[in-house]
Amino acid sequence: MTPEISWTDRPPESTGLGTPLARLIGKTATVLEHAGLRTAGDLLRWFPRDYLEPRLTTRRLVEGQHLVIVGEVVRATVQPIRGNPRKKMLRATITDGTTQIDLTFFSHWGPAKDLAPGVRAVFSGKAGTFNGRWQLAHPDYQVIQETADLRELLPIYRAVDKVTSWRIGSAMDIMLDAVGEVPDPVPPELLARRDLVDLTTALRLVHQPRSWAEVETGRKRLRYDEALVLQTALVQRRAAAARDDGTARPGRPGGLLEAFDASLPFELTDGQRAVGEELAHELAGTHPMHVLLQGDVGSGKTVVALRAMLQVVDSGGQAALLAPTEVLAAQHERSVRALLGPLAEGGLLGGADDATRVVLLTGSMSTDARRRALSEAASGQAGIVIGTHALIQDTVQLADLGLVVVDEQHRFGVEQRDALRAKAARPPHVLVMTATPIPRSVAMTVFGDMETAMLRELPAGRSPIATHVVPQAQDAWMARVWQVVADQVAAGRQAYVVCSRIGEDAEAGFVDEVDPTPVDDLDPSATPDAPPRPDPISLLAAHERLRTATPQLAGLRIDLLHGRMLPADKDLAMSRFAAGETDVLVATTVIEVGVDIPNATVMVILDADRFGISQLHQLRGRVGRGQHPGTCFLVTQVEPVRGQGGAMPDPAIPESVAAQPPSWQRLLAVAGSTDGFALAEADLELRGEGDVLGAAQSGRRRRIRLLRLTRDADLIATARDDAQGLVADDPDLEAHPLMAAWLRETLDDESAAYLERG
Repeated sequence: MTPEISWTDRPPESTGLGTPLARLIGKTATVLEHAGLRTAGDLLRWFPRDYLEPRLTTRRLVEGQHLVIVGEVVRATVQPIRGNPRKKMLRATITDGTTQIDLTFFSHWGPAKDLAPGVRAVFSGKAGTFNGRWQLAHPDYQVIQETADLRELLPIYRAVDKVTSWRIGSAMDIMLDAVGEVPDPVPPELLARRDLVDLTTALRLVHQPRSWAEVETGRKRLRYDEALVLQTALVQRRAAAARDDGTARPGRPGGLLEAFDASLPFELTDGQRAVGEELAHELAGTHPMHVLLQGDVGSGKTVVALRAMLQVVDSGGQAALLAPTEVLAAQHERSVRALLGPLAEGGLLGGADDATRVVLLTGSMSTDARRRALSEAASGQAGIVIGTHALIQDTVQLADLGLVVVDEQHRFGVEQRDALRAKAARPPHVLVMTATPIPRSVAMTVFGDMETAMLRELPAGRSPIATHVVPQAQDAWMARVWQVVADQVAAGRQAYVVCSRIGEDAEAGFVDEVDPTPVDDLDPSATPDAPPRPDPISLLAAHERLRTATPQLAGLRIDLLHGRMLPADKDLAMSRFAAGETDVLVATTVIEVGVDIPNATVMVILDADRFGISQLHQLRGRVGRGQHPGTCFLVTQVEPVRGQGGAMPDPAIPESVAAQPPSWQRLLAVAGSTDGFALAEADLELRGEGDVLGAAQSGRRRRIRLLRLTRDADLIATARDDAQGLVADDPDLEAHPLMAAWLRETLDDESAAYLERG
């Protein structure tokens, strides 16, 4: 049995990574604790955000940006403040050898001798101009001793309250000297194989570098550490799941699956066949399947999942499909029934001889309907049970749950998914579906404990979708948008208008099923000086405006749909639209996934800049699902940066896109591509990945500091290979106690639960 140790442990007479900062740097430690920095190890992993070279060129001077510069004082004078001669100010000029910058200190500037001519110091402040000269108003500064080697890079740290970058740097020097050799949790053979330095060297290279090459050498090792700890945890989870005993569900000859395949009015794509064979093989195994099925919009995931469910039913088991909203659950139930036809009418007049039943279970069902659904699920009459969170309630019993299909899993918590799995006598097979393509690096990092299956090929007959970005301020353009909607309706088609919020009037009188929050409700790149963003148009206001104040749509049947409507009203609105009784459906993001109306050919997304790339791509996928081509208009109140002659930005010209604000860059990315996988990578690049352990969302200190999913996919793959080798030989890492302790301390209970999201 491995003894319980900490990788930060050191002999009592020495300083270890777990030593409290208060014992080493006194009162400064109290301030640093506000940022979660409590031990020597915490501080040593407060990595520099940048490095300053001794010489600065004017190319790096940008008005309004924070500047850190090493300079020599050329002159310094104390002068009375105009209009108040009793108060003094210090004016100084510094140079880095290429540029002169004026400094102004209006009060509390300290003794003038600190900044006497010839003194060198590090200055930090906001760059500006005055009378055609660069200046820093009341900057922070630290005098550099004459013995300092200015040829070295100077680390720049994010300040913590009043603890400046250079004070943190001084504390870092104390830490490195006090700690000495740092215990290295990564096995030496891995470091040698990957040409990585030891941990002590890596920490010194990032905190006390002499060149950019040293910085990169240190960062490479530390990025590898962050990748390895995640991948090892995920590989351990996969290995533990593989040791579980499940029930094989191999299907049977002449069963429902064969009958279903024979009844399909279309050919499966090569991708659907390949993924289907992979799932069939996994279902036939005695260990529970854990597969993430991702595919682009309209790639046919529902058919693939249904074939897997039928194989389980043919094996005597049941399949449960968990959907995030009642609208999507009802859509799935209608789609499955339509695909199965008589095969879904077991025991009913007109049903096939060996048919099963499909039941829907949601929180808003009537008492009688709910009682019937519960009975069929508990007796096993219903081979396929589709529902929302209502499926996980204690009153729901399943005769023999063999497969759990989770649609849009990111909308469910760990407890909800586990509650459904617990309804099986033995661990069931699990298939997670997402209509949002996931970049390779994210799949390896967040879903690394699951096998991944991908559908890239679209079924035959899917029509192309043209996408256009429209500035709302251009009245002529908006008139053309609504005319296109009217023309499509006149041709017998239908349209969606999507809004980012419902409106205040929706707060009263509706049950509490809310719409998903738009991914990009706030522009992460907005600056405090940027003009305020216009208020988005609410669904209720847009519905009224389209009905009464949009002449192009006069006489059209316009309805609305949102998540706070009563369930019966939602079902009625969706049913009317599906039956062609509504021309234009004004909706929120409740239609984002799963809604399949082949006759809908045009979509207008108002305030499209409020959504992320992937969400816009999902919404756009609701049109063009039949034989007629689709059109999507991305309407925004944000004005673009226009080219010569007022030209609009062109998504096909990179320079044109790069000149735009981030919101327009997102819109142009969607307009320029219909490849969901390429758009997922662009979304990750533009928005950033955040903290994959969720620390950023919960306000805790980030554990992933240097690793970047957009840049380090190859490194993550390398770490995954190494983790698989370690766990295969030593599942509990008993031969590597330092690494086992490192994992326990890096991945606390909350972070481990976050990784359960798969």
